[in-house]
Amino acid sequence: METKQFGLNDIVEMKKQHPCGTNSWKIIRMGADVRIKCQGCGHSIMIPRNDFAKKLKRVTEQAPKED
Repeated sequence: METKQFGLNDIVEMKKQHPCGTNSWKIIRMGADVRIKCQGCGHSIMIPRNDFAKKLKRVTEQAPKED
């Protein structure tokens, strides 16, 4: 099974839609837990990395790489 690659400041699409109506999230913190911020209403949540990987549908926009 292919593992999805995601990084800090990436814009991701989750499998379930947020109650505000959008499905776009920005990764704002990574570690054992991942904090994501809704691009529609600005609400942020923190979920364990394993749960995040299961609920992730795809990475829609990757953050520019720093050299």
